[in-house]
Amino acid sequence: MENDRRVVYILLTDTGTLFTKMIKRFTNAPYNHVSIVFDEKLDEIYSFGRKRPKNPLIAGFIKEDVYYGTYRYYYNTRCLLLKTEITEVEYISIRDKIRMFENNKEIFSYNLFGLIGVLFRYPIAKRNAYFCSQFVAEVLKESGLNLWELPSALVTPNDFLIHPRFECVYEGKLYDYPLLDETILSSTNVNRNFFHVKPLAVLKKLLPL
Repeated sequence: MENDRRVVYILLTDTGTLFTKMIKRFTNAPYNHVSIVFDEKLDEIYSFGRKRPKNPLIAGFIKEDVYYGTYRYYYNTRCLLLKTEITEVEYISIRDKIRMFENNKEIFSYNLFGLIGVLFRYPIAKRNAYFCSQFVAEVLKESGLNLWELPSALVTPNDFLIHPRFECVYEGKLYDYPLLDETILSSTNVNRNFFHVKPLAVLKKLLPL
């Protein structure tokens, strides 16, 4: 029904990579990547970003995975999880938009030129190409949530951070988020102890005597 309320989440992150550090030099914002999330446990996360964890040049529409995806290579990733209430109709529309992207993900690419456009405050929109904040803003806009009086190609992650519509759920290190599955974390390469051991100590454990 129209009056039924649902919740959608927005995840802002900073992995601390060279690419993100370059972006932060221009934006002076604490976070440089944004994703749309459908659950508080972070099991369903969608955005535009790198398809291969160690290659930022191969990018497009992605379903992100905090356990097995790119984030596990960047244990010190900081994040801010936001939420907002929406109507059932808006929620269904957002779901439909994401499903369309997922079913046609091979035709979508990363709008790298769009980032340059943001720097000069000139929107550069290419067919079937998005950067992360443009993607999330466009999905929300097409679902009835037109939150900014500017083109989606000029929306930045910081615009989500400062928008009064969103409520903060959590801010801190991604892998300190209390609702992550500790069982899965302990069985993957995302391991707290591994990342706090000095490299030489790790080699000694891995190499035969």
